[in-house]
Amino acid sequence: MNLASYWILRCEHRLLTIGGGDPIFPAGQAKDFGHPTKALHIGELNGLPCYAADVTQFPKLAESEAVPLRAIFSLAGQEVFALAGRATQLLDWQANHRFCGKCGTPTAMKAGEFAMACPACGLLAYPRISPAVMVLVRDGDKLLLGRSPHFKPGVFSALAGFLEPGETLEECAIREVREEVGVEIANLRYFRCQPWPFPNSLMVAFFADYAGGTITPDPSEIEEAGWFTPDALPILPEPISISRQLIDAALQGD
Repeated sequence: MNLASYWILRCEHRLLTIGGGDPIFPAGQAKDFGHPTKALHIGELNGLPCYAADVTQFPKLAESEAVPLRAIFSLAGQEVFALAGRATQLLDWQANHRFCGKCGTPTAMKAGEFAMACPACGLLAYPRISPAVMVLVRDGDKLLLGRSPHFKPGVFSALAGFLEPGETLEECAIREVREEVGVEIANLRYFRCQPWPFPNSLMVAFFADYAGGTITPDPSEIEEAGWFTPDALPILPEPISISRQLIDAALQGD
């Protein structure tokens, strides 16, 4: 870390950015940022190594600003947002596995891979990834969208839920749609996936065809759901999310 590198510095769940730069993260040596402890090498940015570290306070840099992770997408685009998301997930993993979950012994980073190793019992703790399925159900040109109580006011999205142990992606998709809105689906078709660092998901998105049932939202999961036509859509998720990309693809005829 003696050579110049890019640094993704996090303090109180915000990231340090600098204005007028491309990319937006500061570059320099570890000493320029107070020698952050437990820095993680997370990849490369513009041909230079990129490190991530949690700090108790940000260094004072010209034209700097602390922003939430979501803001990185609009400031710098998908590629930089993905790297910042990787950084925050790895920093969370490092902070949450300082002690062995089996015997309580302090852990240490294993050389050569992202694993926190217990020197006493040998348990390895790898970064957590939580797979989740997202399903956009279609009936002709109508889209089945729902809104969670946790969404911003007025926003509707495709249905989604986390995999359970021993479950396939397809089984999860069928179960989640049935549980959340009481509808059956058929002809499940893969769209694409997206790492989603809020906090550690992998979103796997599908199209599906309506196969029967009456929309009956589960109030513990969905406060409202319904069929929407392209000319009468509700407020949709932000473009950053695969849910919006899935809906946009359906509207474009994919």
